[in-house]
Parts: sequence; structure tokens; C-alpha cells
Amino acid sequence: GVASHEVPVQSLGQAEGLRRVGADVVEALGEEDEEQRGLASKAAELELELNEHSLVIETLREVDPTRKCYRMVGGILVERTVKEVLPALESNKEQISKIIETLNQQLQAKGRELNEFREKHNIRLVGEDDPKQPPKEGAEGAGAKGSSAGVLVS
Repeated sequence: GVASHEVPVQSLGQAEGLRRVGADVVEALGEEDEEQRGLASKAAELELELNEHSLVIETLREVDPTRKCYRMVGGILVERTVKEVLPALESNKEQISKIIETLNQQLQAKGRELNEFREKHNIRLVGEDDPKQPPKEGAEGAGAKGSSAGVLVS
């Protein structure tokens, strides 16, 4: 008799289900990662705007308060005086600072979420050592590390 090597249909379905779950986990991780990058990008954009406000405020403080000054309001350039514009700029700068602070808090929370998600699903970036295994010795670990950073392995 020839031994039969049939795989039960049930375990094929389970394997497909596991593959689908793995793909869902990777997709969820990608979405979380993208959200974190979006927060970081917005924070960086606002940092630039904050610096711009600081420069303009510094400049206007040294100018005669009755001097004409132009300001963009809703896409329209309006004429004002320095004494009218300066308080508005300072208020905007303060609001931008608060928004940046909030974004940074969200960014830290998102980073913690991502780390917890990666731990829960045992996801490591290629080149990361498994915290549960002792570090590998030899050439195998050293050469592979830098070349494929950023690739997900589950």
C-alpha cells in the first residue's frame, strides 16, 4: 500500500484563516504607522509656522506701532497698523504652541500604542533582535541588519 499524504480540509481552512488574520494585523499596523507619520508631519509643519510667527513678532516689536502693516486674512491682503496686528500674531503663536503640544502628546500615545500592538502580535522590524532570545553571534546577524531595515516580519 501507498501511504496517503492528504491534508484534512479543516486544517487548510485554518491555515487560510491564519494567513488572513496575519494580513489584517499587518494592514492594521500599516494604518497605525501612517497615522503616526501624519501626526509627526503636522507637528513639523506647525513648528515651522511657529518659527515664522516668532520672526515676524520680533521684527514688528522694533517698529513704530502706528506704521502700516499688511496681513493676509482668508486669502485677502488687508492693511492694518503694527499695533493692531501684533496682538493677533501673538495670540496665533500661543494657539499654535498649544496645538503642537497636543499633537506631541498624541504622537507619544500613538508610539506607545504601536509598541503595544507590535508586542501583542509579536511583530519585529527586520534587524531587530527578539527580546525573548539571546543575541546571535556570528556573521549572519551582522551583515543582514542594515540592508533590510524597515521590512516587517511577523
